[in-house]
Amino acid sequence: MRNERLAALSPDQRRQAAALALWPWRAPLLAFELDEAWGIDPSVLEYLFRLAAEAPGEAADRAYLQAVAELRTAQLFASEVDPDTIELVQLETIDSLLTFGAWLDSPRSVEVERVVETTSGLANYLDGLVEGSLYSHPWEQSHRQYLADLADKVSGQGYLAARNSAIESACHDALRSLPHEGLFDSDAGRELLVLCEDFGEEIIATLRWLRTTGY
Repeated sequence: MRNERLAALSPDQRRQAAALALWPWRAPLLAFELDEAWGIDPSVLEYLFRLAAEAPGEAADRAYLQAVAELRTAQLFASEVDPDTIELVQLETIDSLLTFGAWLDSPRSVEVERVVETTSGLANYLDGLVEGSLYSHPWEQSHRQYLADLADKVSGQGYLAARNSAIESACHDALRSLPHEGLFDSDAGRELLVLCEDFGEEIIATLRWLRTTGY
């Protein structure tokens, strides 16, 4: 279903879909300090997110690829890493930013699909940690109610995965009528970014809770 929805979008719309899939993970990536040994300037990551959400164009694409080239010189890419939960989320999000760059360099649907599937996989991963915890999640009741209200649409999914799927569907549906411009350039685009940012804050809260409880 996901790949069919993506295939029905134009190349510019697929770019927007990938940017929106990334956006909820922007705040979690930047809310926690990066390992100094990685040698990554957080401002470069913030720059990549903003470029991804801008209108398609040669200048923006070139700037993105130049920033990716700079990022790849970081010590992270010349060393082995044994990440904890938060670092794993950070690394997977960085990898998705690189995948977005690969799509700009040589547009193929597989890269967009990979970005969307990676972010979905992260939500599933965090749900598994929450379910496996010996501690009761502070928002467990409201999360169970959310899943109960969507029982016919979220079969077997945890809360974050269900939220991710709902936002993904809302974004893909909206993209069909969204102007072919940057996500910052229209009210509808900005509303989708805010929707993704709100989800990002929930991810941050979950990561902080997991850290507090020992993950």
